[in-house]
Amino acid sequence: MPTARESLLDAAFAALTYRPWSGVRMVEVAAAAGVSRQTLYNEFGSKDGLARALVRREADAYLAGVEGALGRPDGNGAEPDPGRRLAAVADWTVRTARTNPLVRAVLTGFWGELLPAPPRAGGAGSPASYLPAQRRADAGPPTPVELLRQVRDRALAVLEAGRPKEEAEELARECEVAVRLALSYVVVPAGAEDPSRLVRGCCAAGVAARRSG
Repeated sequence: MPTARESLLDAAFAALTYRPWSGVRMVEVAAAAGVSRQTLYNEFGSKDGLARALVRREADAYLAGVEGALGRPDGNGAEPDPGRRLAAVADWTVRTARTNPLVRAVLTGFWGELLPAPPRAGGAGSPASYLPAQRRADAGPPTPVELLRQVRDRALAVLEAGRPKEEAEELARECEVAVRLALSYVVVPAGAEDPSRLVRGCCAAGVAARRSG
C-alpha cells in the first residue's frame, strides 16, 4: 500500500496530464490522494516543495531505469557487451523522455509554461547527494549536466570493472557519447529510427579503434 507521500506525488503527477502546473491546486491533489490538505503541507511544506519532490522522484526513477538497463542480460542469458548495455541506456532514455514530460524537462532543461520549474534549494553550491536521504527532495532536480554525469558515471562503474586504465578512459568517453546521442533523439525526434542502433555502431567503432591501436 503506498504511503501518503507517494499517493500525493502520484496525484500531483496525474494532475499534470490534464492541466498546467499553475492550475494544479493543493486541495485537489490532497483530495485525489485521499488525505487532508494539512497532511500535504506537512509532507512538502508548499506547492514549490511538492514540485521539487515530484521532479526529484521522476529523475530518480529514470536513474533507476538506467541501472536496470545496464544490468539487463541479453535475450539468450549472456551478459551483454558494452555496446549493448549503452544501447539499452539510450533506448530507455528516449522512451522515458517521450512518455514522461518531467524527465524530458530534466534531461533537456526545457521546462515550458505547463510544467513546474522548481528552484534549486540552497543555491548551486549544495549538491543533493550531500543531504540526508529524507531531504533529497528539498534540493530540487539535477541540472541536465549533472544528470548526464550521473548516467555516465553509473555506466562507467558497470563497464570499467577489470579493464586497464586506458580502456576505462575510452569507455568513459563512449558512455558520454551514448547519452548525448540519446539526448539528440529526445530534442529532435527521428520517427521510427532506432537510437540504440546508432549507439551500438559508435561503440563498435570504438572497440575496433582500440584493437587496431
